[in-house]
This record gives sequence, structure tokens and C-alpha cells, in this order.
Amino acid sequence: MDAITALAVAAYVSGTSELGTAVTTSYSRHPAALAQQALTVSAISDGRFTLGLGLSHKMLVEDMLGLSYEKPAKHMREYLEVLYPLLNLSAVNFSGEQYQTVLELDVPEAKPVPVLVAALGPIMLGIAGRLSDGVTTWMTGPKTLAKLTIPTVTKSAADTPGNTAPRIVAGFPILLTDNEAKARAFLSTKLSMYGQLPSYKASLDREGVSSPADIALVGNEQVLHERLNYLNDIGVTDLRANIMAPREEQLQATLEFLQAYNQAQS
Repeated sequence: MDAITALAVAAYVSGTSELGTAVTTSYSRHPAALAQQALTVSAISDGRFTLGLGLSHKMLVEDMLGLSYEKPAKHMREYLEVLYPLLNLSAVNFSGEQYQTVLELDVPEAKPVPVLVAALGPIMLGIAGRLSDGVTTWMTGPKTLAKLTIPTVTKSAADTPGNTAPRIVAGFPILLTDNEAKARAFLSTKLSMYGQLPSYKASLDREGVSSPADIALVGNEQVLHERLNYLNDIGVTDLRANIMAPREEQLQATLEFLQAYNQAQS
């Protein structure tokens, strides 16, 4: 399914919850079309929609869509130059190498839509700090968040007049368990595809680990408390928890732990 369309439906039954994608890929649709769709969901949800945006991967863009992935960072910069003003209810007049757009959208009752960029390396993090509201990460470990991700995007935002402190949404596989070794073996199989994608492999190498399972948040309540507190301490503003459990009761236990932790932080 198309995630943004599904969230438009979810807006009717989700109360006051924030709705967001993590992530919508840029290459598959023009930034003006994506802005129109996002603003429509903003209007439907009374401004509760946040757009997570990413490049996808070379094999998907080139082999499946038949498009060029030659200059992904330039693509994202130009994409945001068109998209971001439109999502902030402003006109855009942009002429670049990949996009030439003169446009203004009028979506009744829409509110500005925040944009979070799926950024891993320093160039993309710099772009995210200048041209978006923050980052959303996946396959990025805590050491990399502390030493590269958060400092880079924060400095880029601070150096850009008018920008506010960026939102740092860190995505992690998570599982509450008393058998960490068994859980990591399970996650190693479930997450194996991510270790084969070049951009994620580079991120894992940067962290100094060999498997996606190595960065997962796994352990008992005390261990998870310590790891979540560390993420808070280094500047992560939001945890995007991907609960991956072999059994339903483990999924529910992890969810209940996260609910209790979140309430304690409020």
C-alpha cells in the first residue's frame, strides 16, 4: 500500500496521535506531487502528519524504476529546495539540474508539514540540517549518532538562519528479553537484508559492528532502560521503535515496557 494514503485513512481513528512515514522515497514521485499529497493529509489530520523522506537505494532506483542514481545527494538537495517551501505553504521558484519548478499550492485547511530526512553520511546530514526539520535514522548505531549524526545535523541547522533545533528520530530494532544471545541470533536472520545494502553496510562499518543485530536494543528492563537513557542523553528526541519478536507475548511485553518508559519520561 501507499503509506501516505493509508495514513489519511488512519487519521480518522487515531485521535491525537502523530502520523508519519519512515520513509517515503523521493525518486518515485515529483516533489510537487508529494507536497500536494502531504498537505492533503495534513488537512485531513488537522496538522498531525510528518513526512519522513529518503532516497531509497541504488538497486531499487536503477534496477526497478529505471532511473539514474548517479548524484543522490544533489537529487535530495534539489528535491528539498522544491518540496520544503511548498510544505511550508510558500511559493517555489527553483531552477536546478534535476528540477525546474515554479509553483504555489493552495490546499484548504492544510498546516505546514514537517520533513525528516533519512540521512546517514555527513553530506546528507548537512543537507538535512539546512533544508528540513531533522533526520530519521535506521541502521545507525548509538556511537555514530553521538559522534556524527547529531553533531553534524545540529551544526548545519544552527548555521542556517531561521532554522530551529533539528528533530532526531532514531530508528532501532528493539526486544525485551532475558536471553540476549538468543534474541540477537533471531534478529540477525530477520535483519540480514539490511547488512547487504551498501548505504546501511557503510553505516554499520562506521559503528564498528558486523551485523544489523549488533545495534539492536536487546535485553531485560534494566538494560533497555540504560540504553534508552543513553539515547536521550546524547540528544535523540524520538525513538522509532521497531519491535521484532518471535512470539506475540514478547511483542506485547516489549510494547508495555515502552509505554511505561514513555509515561515515566513525560
